[in-house]
Amino acid sequence: MKAVRLFGKEDLRVVEVEKPKPAAGEILVRGGAALICGTDVRMYKNGASVVPVTLGHELAGTIEALGPGVTHYREGMRVAVAPNMGCGVCDECVSGHTELCAELRALGINLDGGFADYFIVPAAAVSQGNVVELGEQISFQEAAIAEPLSCVYNSFERCHTQPGDSVLVIGAGPIGLMHAKLHKLAGAGRVMIHDINESRLAICKRDDESFITVGPDQPKERVYELTGGRGADVVITAASAPATQQFAFQVAALNARVIFFGGLPKGKEQVSLDTNVIHYKMITVTGTSRQSLRQYRQCLKLIDQGVLDVRGIITRTMPLEQAQEAIETVVRGEGLKTGFVMA
Repeated sequence: MKAVRLFGKEDLRVVEVEKPKPAAGEILVRGGAALICGTDVRMYKNGASVVPVTLGHELAGTIEALGPGVTHYREGMRVAVAPNMGCGVCDECVSGHTELCAELRALGINLDGGFADYFIVPAAAVSQGNVVELGEQISFQEAAIAEPLSCVYNSFERCHTQPGDSVLVIGAGPIGLMHAKLHKLAGAGRVMIHDINESRLAICKRDDESFITVGPDQPKERVYELTGGRGADVVITAASAPATQQFAFQVAALNARVIFFGGLPKGKEQVSLDTNVIHYKMITVTGTSRQSLRQYRQCLKLIDQGVLDVRGIITRTMPLEQAQEAIETVVRGEGLKTGFVMA
């Protein structure tokens, strides 16, 4: 079978490997679709802690075989798989936050993932509920989006967006568009998306004409103009650059909520902020990372029930054989979400 494996920094290869067999408690999944994430790009550019490794943690497919002792699932079942698994016994895990476990393991990160014809779901992931059956109407590509969407949903829950709020999303990539969609769903009166990439802003606007795009020309002035001089009630930094975090406080309203979503590259973590702005404007600042299994399942429901249309986020799909071209497309920032379709 084919697998897209990372052997080192910028050393990505499509190789033939032996089809795995599920051990006790494991599930073998035939790949349906898997999408490329910014984390995959960072691993490609900088190397990974475990190599070689098959990339891919945004994934869905069909159960091919069950290992001994697996119940509740059946061969032929269409499923999505949450990639993160914890130890199952620490305080974080038993409170429902396996994603915060100190012993976290993840498909496509330090375990072989879904950029392959087949992949194994470990027993820990099976027993913790990471495998979710799909409805008939949801495609594998849409199901694969549930992983990044649920990371966004984690952030969304901390924004406490109220009907009529003005929301500014900084970053017009696939993650930024997901943020915008959720806040519109919550009843935000004005959803603004800011980016210096005009082509990505255009894609977001085509996806939903109600989104207000703010380009690189005097963005601060534009945000205040759009909000009647008040600023944004909610500001999300969906881009991994220190300047986005600094800009967030320049356009935040009184009592605003500022969410740091995009992590910063190594060596750029220290950001200079005017903390008096936070103090005197009484701004709430928080950050989020990953997602809980509850949030993952909730996002699958939003997609499956047609509450949230994510189809426009996927702008290009390729076969596994074109892995190098696919990841370079993402590196160049072309389109929004790029991925692989195996079935």
